[in-house]
Amino acid sequence: MRSLRQSLLDHELTVLRVLGEWWEMDLTGADKQACADALTRRFAKIDLEQEMIYMPPEEAEAVRLLMEHDGRLPVSIFSRTYGELRLMGPGRLEREEPWFDPISVTEALWYRGFLYRAFDETDDGLTEFYYLPTELTESLAVPFVKKQMIQESQTAYTPIPPPSSTEPTSSNTLPANPPIEPPERYETAVTTCVDDVTAIISQAQVTGLHGEQRWGERLLNDDPTRRALLLTLAKESGLIKADGHGGMKPTRAAISWLRDEREGQLRLLMEGWSNSNWNELCRTPGLICEGDGWQNDPILARTALLDALPRDEEWFSLAAVTVVIQQENPDFQRPDGKYDTWYIRDSERNVYLNGFEEWEAVEGRLLRYLVQEPMRWLGMVEGEGDVWRLTPRALAWLADMPPAPDVVKVPLVVQKDGILLIPYNADRYHRFQAARIGEAMRVEAGKPFMYRLSPTSLSRAKAEGITPQRILAFLKMASERPLPAGIKRGLERWAERGIEGQLETAVILRVNDAAILDTLRNNPKTRACFGESLGEFAIMVTDWEKLLSAAAQLGLLIDHG
Repeated sequence: MRSLRQSLLDHELTVLRVLGEWWEMDLTGADKQACADALTRRFAKIDLEQEMIYMPPEEAEAVRLLMEHDGRLPVSIFSRTYGELRLMGPGRLEREEPWFDPISVTEALWYRGFLYRAFDETDDGLTEFYYLPTELTESLAVPFVKKQMIQESQTAYTPIPPPSSTEPTSSNTLPANPPIEPPERYETAVTTCVDDVTAIISQAQVTGLHGEQRWGERLLNDDPTRRALLLTLAKESGLIKADGHGGMKPTRAAISWLRDEREGQLRLLMEGWSNSNWNELCRTPGLICEGDGWQNDPILARTALLDALPRDEEWFSLAAVTVVIQQENPDFQRPDGKYDTWYIRDSERNVYLNGFEEWEAVEGRLLRYLVQEPMRWLGMVEGEGDVWRLTPRALAWLADMPPAPDVVKVPLVVQKDGILLIPYNADRYHRFQAARIGEAMRVEAGKPFMYRLSPTSLSRAKAEGITPQRILAFLKMASERPLPAGIKRGLERWAERGIEGQLETAVILRVNDAAILDTLRNNPKTRACFGESLGEFAIMVTDWEKLLSAAAQLGLLIDHG
């Protein structure tokens, strides 16, 4: 920060003379530089520790707060607690003489020479601060630190009464409230994000993740925001990467992740989320973020929330958590304290949410969303509505403890009809291998994942260097039982002869008189509408809409029911 002399020179000459009167100096005959020099020498002789003792309590508290923050705070944050400063030119200063009746703590400190204002460059850009000049900060540092040490010492040696049955002791930063009853109905912790990321990695191997909308709806949870978050985490965690052809492919790290236990896989996703660039604010229901002239740091919001949550498995009120954060760390998302520079609109009221008074509508809504959606998707919480609790896996992660051991993995099932059933608690790496040799079928809640062996999927596997012998060996190993005889023969037969049959979906025209078919086949308007002939009275149709129109023009009405 600036020196005292530099800071004084930013004042109007009238203000410097007012400061001189406060400190019993006559500066009426001096110019601005002489006034600044004289005041600098005067402040060097002041016992600031003694001055702090005789200050009004609220003014001393404001100075201590500045000292706790290295001598400066953004103007917007400081003003929110200690009031505004009326900035005036020389004429208005002489007319109104605000130093005789300051409207706030800020203004009182300003006209005593304890508070100054300037811009400084920060990570968030140019920010305006209230600050203590270097000399004042250094003079106050020793007594400030000494007082802090005394307070900490007193706290350290204060006897702590034993906990009683009526005083909860498991809270982190939440106030000591009566225990909260769990909701009557709630969704217990889910870990299906692991299965969805397995599907993403598998599709990256099979399709390069092209056509995400189609396979995403078929193979993943039906929430598009959840799918997009997991896809982002898979990329940022290094499980998939660009393949150089506009698509994605699995990495070596993905294979290690697939072989890990479910709790270890969840741990990586939780850690990835805590450091992700994924921006929940722009996806919070009820908020519409507009414009590109501002930005927020999503990690700051997660950090503030995780720091405020209790470190036990007791139920907590989400409303209580937001109240604590608003009281103790309100500017977690906007460190500069400015609440009028973001363009965020309320989707229901269709109004822009500006000012600190809209904190609950923006920050509060974001905090609740973090718990109710991303943390729930990642298996970190369970609950419903306003009542939630952290899961053991989340508590272990927050305490930097290793993941819990996994349950026993069950084998996959090879059915006689060529469908591979992959149970929920099967090895995820086995599911990845099944996706490489089978066609993924639609995922249904509560049912095993299914993959159908087909000539198309086997040809794709063969193109990747997966031979029928390797497929047979994998299925026998992963199922832990002999393969159905028909599946074994089918794979061996396909290895020898390739595709021997193919199902097609087609439109077929059937007629009662072979002459009609001859006429349509030979007419220039309709001949291009046909494909393969299926006998004297039937033929495959390639463009049935054109056929209906052209045949009607020829006087032939065809039923297309």
